[in-house]
Amino acid sequence: MSGNARRRDLRSLPKAHLHLHFTGSMRHETLLELAQRDGIALPESLVSEWPPQLSAADEKGWFRFQRLYDVARSVLRTPDDVRRLVREAAEDDARDGGGWLEIQVDPSGYAAMFGGVTAFTDLVLDCVRDASAATGVGMAVVIAANRTRHPLDARTLARLAAQYAGRGVVGFGLSNDERRGSTTDFAPAFRIAERAGLMLVPHGGELRGPEHVKVCVDALGADRLGHGVRTAEDPDLLARVVDAGIPLEVCPVSNVALGVYSDLSSVPLPTLLEAGATVALGADDPLLFGSQLAAQYATMRAAHGLTDEQLAELARMSVRASAAPDDVRARLLSGIDDWLTED
Repeated sequence: MSGNARRRDLRSLPKAHLHLHFTGSMRHETLLELAQRDGIALPESLVSEWPPQLSAADEKGWFRFQRLYDVARSVLRTPDDVRRLVREAAEDDARDGGGWLEIQVDPSGYAAMFGGVTAFTDLVLDCVRDASAATGVGMAVVIAANRTRHPLDARTLARLAAQYAGRGVVGFGLSNDERRGSTTDFAPAFRIAERAGLMLVPHGGELRGPEHVKVCVDALGADRLGHGVRTAEDPDLLARVVDAGIPLEVCPVSNVALGVYSDLSSVPLPTLLEAGATVALGADDPLLFGSQLAAQYATMRAAHGLTDEQLAELARMSVRASAAPDDVRARLLSGIDDWLTED
């Protein structure tokens, strides 16, 4: 790294975190403590064999991943549990240089335990406000529908998200195994969210290839793509995404853990950057992948020999791709400049 051998501390690099799932943000020790409190038996892959060995190369592999996620979600029993999860997620990002966090949640997955989707959304937004005030990390919520459920459920969630637009909810997403269901069936839900002025952030282009990125852009009107990393496989599509200014939320460690790429050096970050793509690195589900926000930058630095200037630009892109208010953006961008001038 010519002229850049010292390599600055990536935890002190200000950045925004745009791809973090709610339950997946839980600390491992919190999972163990809450499970023990209520006598919930956890599989060994979440205890002694953590982080679990995962691959979603086939549907059976995704089923195992989803089962672990569902088990983890089941330990959240009280409002204080939710408050703790959100506060710890903010603390973890603050430790890693995060100054803005958009946490993604499907309220329907928690509705039965917390009095319905509206009550749970109110609880999460209250916890987000408190965690932001306590940590100094700006925070907002992305409400995401589950593509394994009926598209009508997604419309219900889109209407819910629309009610909270401007009150802590900044986006609407679509998550779970992108190989399941028909993406175009969810277009009406995305039109509801679009009319409310929400950012449209569906998952696409990880477990499926470029053809699904096209569907997310054409049918759902994606403003930003959850993952989108496999756009690199189609130069014409990549050029289109770049021209349209659609940021990609790339999660390198989870890409490898789920078997999308064999190793971190195979994650095509250089291809995306050379094409001019806007890339925001994210941790996805630290609980299942064992890797937080700063580690995504560290792994890409190690795998691709990125300079501090390139890493700073990745941080800038994460801020620009976010829904952060102008004052938060300005503060983070200024902090990135300061990081680069550190002695």
